[in-house]
Amino acid sequence: MKVIKFLVVVMLISTIASCNSQGITKKPLTSELDTVSYVLGLDIANKLKGNFEDVNKDLFIQGVISGIDSTDILIEADKVEGILREFFQKKQVEMREKQQADALKKAEVEFGDLKAEGIKFLEDNKSVKGIQVTESGLQYIVLKEGSGEKPLETSKVKVHYHGTLTDGTVFDSSVDKGTPAEFGVNRVIKGWTEGLQLMNVGSKYKFFIPQELAYGATPRPGGVIKPFSTLVFEVELLEIVK
Repeated sequence: MKVIKFLVVVMLISTIASCNSQGITKKPLTSELDTVSYVLGLDIANKLKGNFEDVNKDLFIQGVISGIDSTDILIEADKVEGILREFFQKKQVEMREKQQADALKKAEVEFGDLKAEGIKFLEDNKSVKGIQVTESGLQYIVLKEGSGEKPLETSKVKVHYHGTLTDGTVFDSSVDKGTPAEFGVNRVIKGWTEGLQLMNVGSKYKFFIPQELAYGATPRPGGVIKPFSTLVFEVELLEIVK
């Protein structure tokens, strides 16, 4: 709605600009109202340039004139809001995807060595006694097998966990905090979501999570976890919270 309201104002300003380009003499600023009116036009024009550079100026002005005069309207009024919403939502998705792609390229340059180290670690880890590997690449070893039920993806669970990097650096631990954590199975990283569903209540597993099942190229800024980090978790499934 904010976008739509903004465009309506821009249309009005553009109409004035269009008229001026057709021969109306430029007016001097002779009062405070004149100045505010002119600055408002500049401000909206700058916002338009910054947010919608691809606008077709001719069709934009044509739409303004058609709307004001209520003539030669090519699109019904009740369809306008939907068209604008769909377009700008699509633009937001495209912008977000571009930002993610740019972030990935930057991370590949800066942390490519860390990514390679993680791949080698997991490859070597496959030969460790007791290690099991799922189709996704998640690795785990059973430290203690429980006898309770297994959670579903939609379940909420209570767990104790201890999370480290492959070099043993601790980045998070409910064990160290002394308080179990509760969360939805589908509200955590992919490696956790998959791993928890392998466990029976009462079990304790050690997971080795590839970066693509963890935080990938975009971990939380400023934290111990760097882009492409392979993560290691000891997880004890205490309870499925009803």
